[in-house]
Amino acid sequence: QLHVVESGGGLVQPGGSLTLSCAASGFTLDAYAIGWFRQAPGKERERVSCISHTGESIHYVASAKGRFTISRDNAKNTVYLQMNSLKPEDTAVYYCSAVIYETCFPIGSWGQGTPVTVSS
Repeated sequence: QLHVVESGGGLVQPGGSLTLSCAASGFTLDAYAIGWFRQAPGKERERVSCISHTGESIHYVASAKGRFTISRDNAKNTVYLQMNSLKPEDTAVYYCSAVIYETCFPIGSWGQGTPVTVSS
């Protein structure tokens, strides 16, 4: 099982920033592409961004482009999601998972997620 632990969420005002972390538990992160996903209240989980196992290839959904930055530090076994210019519509529980990079299809176990609330 490819378990992960998400952290870094919180309450932030519109226009603010947060950095989320995704730490691998029980496996070596650098062998896998990793994706960030989010699920807003009453909505289905959606893809946000994916990064290849080397970090050389990255994909963002349209709503994240220009505002979010995915990165990884394989030495720390961690993937990050830097989120800037946050909007109320970014409010969701954010999850990460090991993925198949070409499709960003999740193949790992879902963690508990980290909640992000954007509100004034």
